[in-house]
Amino acid sequence: MRRADRLMQLVQILRDGTLHRAQDLAQAVDVSLRTIYRDMETLAASGVPISGERGIGYRVTAAITLPPLNLTLTEVEALHLGLSAVGAADDPELAQAARQLLAKLDAVMPETPSAAPARYGFAVYPFAEAARGFQHLPRMRQALRARQKLELTLQGEPRTVRPLELDYWGRLWTCVVWCEKRRDFDVIRVDQITALRVLPSLFVAETGKSIADYKARQKDGDSQSATGPTGRK
Repeated sequence: MRRADRLMQLVQILRDGTLHRAQDLAQAVDVSLRTIYRDMETLAASGVPISGERGIGYRVTAAITLPPLNLTLTEVEALHLGLSAVGAADDPELAQAARQLLAKLDAVMPETPSAAPARYGFAVYPFAEAARGFQHLPRMRQALRARQKLELTLQGEPRTVRPLELDYWGRLWTCVVWCEKRRDFDVIRVDQITALRVLPSLFVAETGKSIADYKARQKDGDSQSATGPTGRK
C-alpha cells in the first residue's frame, strides 16, 4: 500500500472521534508501531487535528474533516480573498475563524524553505495587506498572458517592468519581473504595489530577460553557495 493511501485509511479510521490504540491502527493497516508513530506525526504536521500520544492512543478531534484537496494558484487566490473579506468583518467570531483557517492553510501550503521567508522576511500575512495585494492580481495575470508591460509604483518609485512569473509563498504573492529602469531582474511583493497600470506596449522574449534566464541565474547562485563562497565580507 502506498503511504498516501495508508494515511488516508488512517484518517478514515480516526475520524469516528473515538480513541484508537496505536497497536490496533498498526494491525489495521499492516505496518509496524514505529511506522504508525511516524504517520501520526505526519498527519499532525499536515494539519489533521490529531490528539493523543504513544502508549495511550489517537483520535481526530475536529468536528469536520475534509479529504485532501489539490488547489490551483487561482483557487488559492480566491480562497484567501474570501478570508480577507471575512477577516475584516465586524463579526469577531467570524473574523477569528477566518484567521484560524488561514493559519491551517499556511501550515500545509507548499513553500520553498531555502528562499522565501529568509530572503524577504515574510511574516504572518495581515488581512488588510492581503486585500491590498489581491486587487492587483487580475491585471497582473492579464499582463503575463498578453506579455504586456506594467507601470508599477513601489514605495513612491515608478517603475516599468516586464512581468514574468507570479509565485505564491504560503503567505504572500510575489512577481518576478525584468525592471527596465534597473536593467535587471527583481522579485516584488504584490502587496507593496501602491499603483499599477497595464501599458499598451508589448514585449517579446529576449535573451537575458526571460524567466528561464532568471531561473538559470538562481540555479547558478545556488550551485556557487553549495561549493563555497568566492569571497568574504
